Amino acid sequence: MLKRIHHVAIISSDYQVSKAFYTEKLGLEIAEETFREERNSYKLDLKVGDSYQIELFSFPNPPERPNKPEARGLRHLAFEVDNIGEAVEMLNSKGIETEPVRVDELTGKAFTFFKDPDGLPLELYER
Repeated sequence: MLKRIHHVAIISSDYQVSKAFYTEKLGLEIAEETFREERNSYKLDLKVGDSYQIELFSFPNPPERPNKPEARGLRHLAFEVDNIGEAVEMLNSKGIETEPVRVDELTGKAFTFFKDPDGLPLELYER
């Protein structure tokens, strides 16, 4: 029945800042941008590789979400990369702070975390 994940939706507190972060700093390509006047809201579709997308939304005065690593709900969004060292270097060169690289004890794969402008935890996971 379920074939794959179609998209991940993110609501930003500052649309222009988040749009710049995901497009200019992370390099995601814009598929479509729509302003929904009746909601005073933007919807930005961002391509993640050939199969996935992020929907970035703006809403007037969205409430804050608790941001504890082990809070109930979606824990983080992970992006696969070919080389963790190069990806970390690229993020750091653009002013994005990353945690120290760790190795997943179950898979032996390298990973690290960083945050988007609203503090949403994002992960890089080496292929």
